[in-house]
Amino acid sequence: MLIGDLIDPHITGKLLSMRHFLSTVDWSRETLQTLLDQAAELRQRPISDRLKGRTIALLFLNPSMRTRASFEIGAFQLGAHAVILEPGKAAWGIEFEAGVVMDGAAEEHIAEVAGVLSRYCDAIGLRAFPLFKDWSSDRQDRVIKALAEHSRVPVINMETIVHPCQELALMRTIQDHLGQPDGKKFVLTWTWHPRPLNTAVANSALLIASKFGMDVTLLIPHDDYLLDEQFTDAAYANADAAGGSLDISTDIESAYQGADFVYAKSWGALPLYGRPEEEARLREPYRHFIVDSHKMALTNNALFSHCLPLRRNIKATDEVMDADYCVALDEAENRLHVQKALLLNLMERRGEG
Repeated sequence: MLIGDLIDPHITGKLLSMRHFLSTVDWSRETLQTLLDQAAELRQRPISDRLKGRTIALLFLNPSMRTRASFEIGAFQLGAHAVILEPGKAAWGIEFEAGVVMDGAAEEHIAEVAGVLSRYCDAIGLRAFPLFKDWSSDRQDRVIKALAEHSRVPVINMETIVHPCQELALMRTIQDHLGQPDGKKFVLTWTWHPRPLNTAVANSALLIASKFGMDVTLLIPHDDYLLDEQFTDAAYANADAAGGSLDISTDIESAYQGADFVYAKSWGALPLYGRPEEEARLREPYRHFIVDSHKMALTNNALFSHCLPLRRNIKATDEVMDADYCVALDEAENRLHVQKALLLNLMERRGEG
């Protein structure tokens, strides 16, 4: 069965076409579960030639280790070839805004980039972090939407203001260890970090856990660390549809109490977005939000994970990272399997179309 046969026909936004994978907001739970099931099968039988002769262009505007390695290796294991492009470094810089006078650093427009790559490749992946200047602009995710608008082949989000591939890996990991996720308590906890980070993984963890019926607690140190309302609103809607719940808490002990899965991530305070010095003063008193064995002892023998990279003894202690209940490496491995399932569905669907 192909992804195009499964996607909810009532998705909103003409730009976010069924043939792209930009955000899980526009994908039904049933569709995503099909990908997760196929990922489990691919883990058992990793090598095939189902995508022999196919190509994917991977555009990295930001650094990567797991994303680049998992996509490049995954394509190889399916018989496809991945072309790595780094605009502004080993490839021409790209302008993504429409109607601009291109007298800056960018040498070509996304209209031509997407047009050319659509003729060369069967899919395009893009990793493009927000600029950390103006959240009212960055929250619109215009960069990947511009690529999707001009591309004639499937576009995959390799992290922008959401990280949907990480979502798939997280849920595959949860199901591997906990089985059916419905009704399980999922704690998404903010952690301290030396600098304000992107909210993408936090947004995505909130989306996927709520979509799969988990009882989600968002643990933050201060109201300024609330996630953007477009994601909290979507999570509330997910919870209503799936029979789960979403609670927001600033109390560490009650949040951890009875948890089945603890997920840690650091992110910046949106009201101070683009003002890192002010944000640093706000976050400084909250180093105690680190995940440690004392907090984990409050849980229902919970599993712990993080998207990686993780600064040890900043976000989580050595004791937590080295514990049997830490499944961060399982989640990292699952990036390979879920992305292969995604490539198969998007590319094979295009091949039959």
